[in-house]
Amino acid sequence: MGFGSDGRYGLVRGLSWVFTGRARDRVARILYYPYMPSIVGKRRGTQTYYYLVESARVDGKPRIVAQEYLGTAEEVTARLAGADAGVPDRTQHKRFGDVAAAWSVIQELDVAAVVDQVTGPRRSEAAASVGTYIALSVLNRVVDPCSKAAFADWWATTCGPRLVKVPAAALDHRRFWGAMDTLSEADLAEIESRLVRTTVSRFALDPAALVLDMTTFATFVDSTSTQAPLAQRGRAKQKRNDLRLVGLGLVVTRDGGIPLVSHAYPGNRPDVTQFATMRDTLTARYGDLLGDPPQATVVFDAGQNSTANFAHLDRLGLHFVGSLPPSDHPALLERPAADRHVVDTATFGGLTAVEARAHTLGADRRVVLTHSPTLAGRQRTGFAQTLATATGQLDELAATLERGKTRRGRQAVQAEIDRIVKPRWVNRVLVTDLTGTDPPDLRLSWRVDPTAHADLETEIFGKRVLVTDHEDWPVTDVVAAYRSQAEVESGFRQMKDLHVVSFSPMHHWTDQKIRVHVLTCVLALVVAHLMRRTAARAGQRLSVRELLAQLEGIQETVLLHQADRGRPRARRMITDMTPHQQHLYKIFDLGRYAPKR
Repeated sequence: MGFGSDGRYGLVRGLSWVFTGRARDRVARILYYPYMPSIVGKRRGTQTYYYLVESARVDGKPRIVAQEYLGTAEEVTARLAGADAGVPDRTQHKRFGDVAAAWSVIQELDVAAVVDQVTGPRRSEAAASVGTYIALSVLNRVVDPCSKAAFADWWATTCGPRLVKVPAAALDHRRFWGAMDTLSEADLAEIESRLVRTTVSRFALDPAALVLDMTTFATFVDSTSTQAPLAQRGRAKQKRNDLRLVGLGLVVTRDGGIPLVSHAYPGNRPDVTQFATMRDTLTARYGDLLGDPPQATVVFDAGQNSTANFAHLDRLGLHFVGSLPPSDHPALLERPAADRHVVDTATFGGLTAVEARAHTLGADRRVVLTHSPTLAGRQRTGFAQTLATATGQLDELAATLERGKTRRGRQAVQAEIDRIVKPRWVNRVLVTDLTGTDPPDLRLSWRVDPTAHADLETEIFGKRVLVTDHEDWPVTDVVAAYRSQAEVESGFRQMKDLHVVSFSPMHHWTDQKIRVHVLTCVLALVVAHLMRRTAARAGQRLSVRELLAQLEGIQETVLLHQADRGRPRARRMITDMTPHQQHLYKIFDLGRYAPKR
């Protein structure tokens, strides 16, 4: 097969439809200038493969600076003869946008490097470092949570193998478990502390405005297992009372809901008992960031209230905004509506408030009574549903008694009535009358007291009582701080989403691995909320799920051309994007991860 200089012009014309874009330009540039090397054959075994080569002087020495693979002599001849018009034999589609965007944040935080600094050099027999395994676990948790056993198959469907060079054998689930085994509880605390400092610094977070809350997650740890004291049966917020629970407390920033402190605890312990641990962890780790005296304000709900907790906050000098059960302050609830004033119509709509003083939780404190028409409407609707359920049950019980078929005595029937009217506020508005003494003679009647119902709405619905040590803050700031609890609540809801940034599935049966799993999930939440915050600051206000769904639509297509022998040649390109996706592509600078032609 001849490629002499006499045939260059014809060869360029022939290749003009075989190659496109930069490849064709290189062919033309190379072949029109005979003093430059044009086509180079490289021998591999018994076969020669041809390349279009560009050379230049680098540091005074000739070097190959670019090359395009052409194929074997037979393949080039077939193309010139029109036997192959460049149609691929098959294609593959890889996840790109969501994986690359999440990986960009993981790299920005130096997750792998920080973990490796804490754990020390990689073991000689390890296929990858502990930091690499944790970083990969975090990436998977963000975009498509799966078990470690399923990780390798998932990884193959993404652009990940291009971004992270890890041998296929290193992705076996046992390798992940081995890496997790190396992390002690002290290591996990140090890793979180270092990564938080990196996050605060690189993303300019404000560590002085914080929100604290706790929740529980259901696990599938066997009931007879003694290796996981963290997993205990308790009050299941996911309504899975048949499963063992792991408690998780978070302290997050009001700016973006970025976790700064995480605390795993047995799921049967009340939230209030964990408040001191989280508060002390916060001040011990980040005292220099909070200032001396601390300038941080911690926001939390009434579930953390106790005299001891508030006294310790006072001693530490931490500021706070919390809430009190309205029923504990009847004098405040009785204040007439005329005492309240509109807070900020532009920000809070029709919310009204009045300030007062109250002796509560061991001291005289500033309190703010607020009334929200929106909250009142939701409570009115919810109570109507609760009341309808109760009256329906009373109707059924009354009908049973009317038939004279019950065998229960009066005391048992009264206990059933008390159970029916026990839900919140129901017994205030429902009046029941049980007559008779013997089972066949028992009769039940009931009615709703309209006066009591109206009094309930006036006294309770739409009202909250806030408490703070900020004596100089305007009411607007107090309300805004309290409402920032939505940030941590959003994080917990996200971690209970089964599709992205999820705590489940969790296939671990020991405390040590559960704690590593918790750290991985919390770091995934950090990454996801930083992505959401970055997009919002660029004008794209999306939830985590919406953001990841948009990014997932940016795919990588692989065109595979199978030669007569050897592996197929692959050409990669990014799929068409909507204007919205193009904006996200620029926001996260995904071009640096896109395949190069």
